[in-house]
Amino acid sequence: MLGSSTMSIAVLAAALAACATPSTTAPHLAAPAATPPPGATATTKLLRFPDVHAGRVVFCYAGDLWSAATSGGEATRLTAHPGLEVFPRYSPDGQWIAFTGQYDGDEQVYVIPSTGGAPRQLTWYPSRGPLTPRWGYDNQVYGWSADSKQVLFRSMRDGFDLTDTRLYWVALDGSQPEPLPMPVSGGGDLSPDGKRVAYSPLTRDFRTWKRYEGGWAQELYIYDLATAKLTPVAHSKRTERDPMWIGDSIWFASDRDGHLNLYRYGVGDQKLEQVTKETQWDLRWPSKGESGEIVYEKNGELELLDTATRKVTAIPIHVPSDLVSARPQRVDAGSQIEGFALAPKGERALFSARGDVFSAPIEKGFARNLTNTSGAHERGAQWSPDGATVAFISDKSGEEEVYTVAQDGSGAWTQLTSGIGRRIDGLTWSPDAKSIAVDDCSGRIWLVDVAARTQREIARDPSGRGGDAAWSPDSRWLAYSAGDANGFRSLYVWSAADGQSRRVTGEMWNEYEPVFSRDGEYLYYLSEREFAPQLSQIEWNFASNRWTSVFALALRKDGKHPLPPESDEVALKQDGAAESKPESSAASKPESGPESKSGAAKPPPEVKIDFDGLAQRVVRLPLDADNYGGLNAGDGRIWVGRAGAPYYGRESERKNALLEFDFKERKTNELVEGAGGYAISADASKLLVRGEDGFALLEAGKGKDKKSVAAKGLYAEKVPAEEWRAIYNEAWRRFRDYFYVPNMHGYDWDALRKQYEPWLAHVAHRADLNYLLGELVAELNVGHAYISGGDIDAPPRVPVALFGGRMTLDRAVGRYKLSAIFPGHNEEPAYRSPLTEVGVDAKVGDYVLAIDGVDLPATENPYRLLRGKADRPVEFLLNDKPTAEGARKVVWRPLRSETNAIYLAFVLRNKQRVDELSGGRIAYVHLPDMGEDGIREFSKWFYGQVRKEGLIVDDRNNGGGNVSSMVLERLRRTLLGLEYSRHDQFAGTYPQTVFNGPMVCLLNQNSASDGDIFPWMFRNAGLGPLIGKRSWGGVVGITDHGPLLDGGRVNVPEFGHLDKNGQWAIEGVGVEPDIEIENEPADVIAGRDPQLERAVQEVLARMAKQPAKLAPRPADPIKTK
Repeated sequence: MLGSSTMSIAVLAAALAACATPSTTAPHLAAPAATPPPGATATTKLLRFPDVHAGRVVFCYAGDLWSAATSGGEATRLTAHPGLEVFPRYSPDGQWIAFTGQYDGDEQVYVIPSTGGAPRQLTWYPSRGPLTPRWGYDNQVYGWSADSKQVLFRSMRDGFDLTDTRLYWVALDGSQPEPLPMPVSGGGDLSPDGKRVAYSPLTRDFRTWKRYEGGWAQELYIYDLATAKLTPVAHSKRTERDPMWIGDSIWFASDRDGHLNLYRYGVGDQKLEQVTKETQWDLRWPSKGESGEIVYEKNGELELLDTATRKVTAIPIHVPSDLVSARPQRVDAGSQIEGFALAPKGERALFSARGDVFSAPIEKGFARNLTNTSGAHERGAQWSPDGATVAFISDKSGEEEVYTVAQDGSGAWTQLTSGIGRRIDGLTWSPDAKSIAVDDCSGRIWLVDVAARTQREIARDPSGRGGDAAWSPDSRWLAYSAGDANGFRSLYVWSAADGQSRRVTGEMWNEYEPVFSRDGEYLYYLSEREFAPQLSQIEWNFASNRWTSVFALALRKDGKHPLPPESDEVALKQDGAAESKPESSAASKPESGPESKSGAAKPPPEVKIDFDGLAQRVVRLPLDADNYGGLNAGDGRIWVGRAGAPYYGRESERKNALLEFDFKERKTNELVEGAGGYAISADASKLLVRGEDGFALLEAGKGKDKKSVAAKGLYAEKVPAEEWRAIYNEAWRRFRDYFYVPNMHGYDWDALRKQYEPWLAHVAHRADLNYLLGELVAELNVGHAYISGGDIDAPPRVPVALFGGRMTLDRAVGRYKLSAIFPGHNEEPAYRSPLTEVGVDAKVGDYVLAIDGVDLPATENPYRLLRGKADRPVEFLLNDKPTAEGARKVVWRPLRSETNAIYLAFVLRNKQRVDELSGGRIAYVHLPDMGEDGIREFSKWFYGQVRKEGLIVDDRNNGGGNVSSMVLERLRRTLLGLEYSRHDQFAGTYPQTVFNGPMVCLLNQNSASDGDIFPWMFRNAGLGPLIGKRSWGGVVGITDHGPLLDGGRVNVPEFGHLDKNGQWAIEGVGVEPDIEIENEPADVIAGRDPQLERAVQEVLARMAKQPAKLAPRPADPIKTK
């Protein structure tokens, strides 16, 4: 592309989804200075996770804990720490507050005196994470035992999947926690006599999805701790959560009427009563007090409900926070660079970083912040070819528009566009600096007249993508690619003379990234048509890799070949004439530059395009086909990025690289290994390359010689309140512009923005903003509406050495013993289990008497002694009796996470059970997700069992991804024939690798996203029945459109899923099983898996009706007659 253009090096073209046309006129979202924090008499909002006791409430605000009187007034700070402190709960005796804190980076359970004081840590097993907001917090505190001696909390330690959590007790002495008997559990509360638990087996409390009705909707049950009897509590198709057992009633929150309200369920009479009837706001995180009152959040404030009188009282609280996280500060934006470009001759670099645009020197001088706005997001900056100005995108008006500013930052900005009304993807200067081509998220290309400050639409990509427009040297033509119905892209050229676009390539090949040669003779581009596929080593199949080549179209009918035949000839000199030289290619000649030798500006070459027969005037350039992206042209050369083969689960065998092809030398050179993108100057004399060690400047034609460019001094003035308002509006626009249907599910998106906007004045921490954005997008009632990231500082985590097993306390002798050792596949690094490795003498039942020579008594938590030891060997003192006599020292290599070991134990246990029930005749394959892990596990377990007679595909707890069609393609293969050879006793199949027996698919409420789609398609393909529970029901897919102003992220649901008849499918409902089976807690405690057992029964029954054995070898044919 001509002009100062930044190109990313990509293996495959990025899939940019079409954005929806908004259902209403876009509001003008002004970004004023932040509202000052509430005054002394104002009520503070965003008070979260409250609890109440004896006339006082405790709650979280700005990441810290505070307390106040239930009558309201000024709050008192209880904690102050860079990490978050959340979920405070008073002990029944009022002496303590337990909470979940991040003092050492991860979430653990702590207690402090109820009036404040030093925190005491109770739990030590490393928490999962860091987690994105939708997963909430590990080790989440829920309450206390009646005697105030134990804290109830929910832990993620026992599951390989984040959806499977469990309630634990931990004593105030911090000894090893002990689980409640329910195998999986979300929130819960004990009955007054402590004999029963009201709880939900599920937890999705942090999901940004209101009015959810899928298979993961929480249901409440009463669990009898003595008999394991399970009794349902007033189920609906929506959510029941936050159970509170008060007297003979269970109070809970449910959105069965559209918003979270409080309900009372009589345990004895089983009658249900709706107590509150809020119609605008959810009543969130209710918590009971010792006198039967309930405190909860509503509209960011706290209210108190007297359960006896039903009286609701507002609690107006002012929090006198010092707002440390909201203080303005100067930040170094060098680690948050979104894009970069070069000055016309490469004298300086442009960086778009943390919402500002910076001009930085190559060698001498200092960096300048050209925009310096805290309340707006500037990005996509490009230097004008004449060097005078810098164009960039900014949302300071409330909508994204294109602006220019003087290259030195002096003077006011000039707004060039108005009313584009969509997110702008990028901009490209014309070489004469008179026009800018602008791409927006709907696939439209706009032509901006810089002098007139006007824009007009000149082209539209029907696939809603774009972003590769390129100008001709004379600024009269604009080349770009657009999508076709077959999923490929084709090249088009727009003419400034008549305003028309003409197609120049057909639809048979995927062709994109056009760029004009600098002499205007050729149009270079990338095309995927190297059909030499890579063969699989595990089955007779292929995959396409390294199939992109660089091509050139000769624009004129009389144009010369860019690489004509070479021939050594004798140079003859005639009298008075210059020495004649052999003819060379046009592409190898020095091309037109901006100045002549005398220094006068040279006019650009006039570009003539003969469209008749243009597609046939194509030349493949002699670069080996590869994974190319980021094509650009210079004088007598082109540049392109090359990437290694994409893998699921491992790095490519080679790094990304920037290549240069020299037409004169007819040679390809690697300039930079590890390149992550590059930009060229307008005169094509310089390249700025982002590498593994930062940025470097290269001179065109000078080979690998490079000059390091330091992206230093990129300082931005951060005013958090201004940033947070800009981020709020930016996130709102992302959903408006990209949401998969333009009607926003029938919601008034403008009105919802206004409803939540007043909360912005009370945001005092970046986590508060994520919560606010989550509440906003949750109103759309859709899955995959995710918010994450931003400036959230947490202390560094202390790694804990994990041994791949469990210890429990033998209370009779006061010593810990190994109660479980997870099996390992120690030959696979991902599935190593330390205590099962060769040379480690440890077994279940051994007492652990000491860790690294330190005694391990009953009052100690083993994981406290394992802190900080994850990166070195650890020694256990083990014995088969609880005494030191005869004990042995065992040294083992720790894990940092036991998730994979827990997963492998789950798979091996299930496979063993299937073998036992079927006599080894049925294969078992579990799919943990539809991504890297899912493909690996399918490959690992499917092919080795392909000749078994039946198959169970376990999709339970599948976290989703995008590879379900790959798995289904293999499962759907039908046996068409057999083959035998002379000495082979086993039949071969046609096609190869066919599973010929009956199969079933297991699913449950945690089968999510592509894990929803898989069982749906499994059934539609007629592969077999579905067994288990209804799935999650979230199938509107997402992608990423770059960071928000401070680096935070939003994922907008963009790709809706329909059935083959064109009807919306699965979303919000889930996939119903053909055979519904519940795994009851009592069964799981007894070591059973009824869903798996029913799957085996179903396959065996089908095997009896549909034998899967291959036909034996027939008699030898006789062909003598």
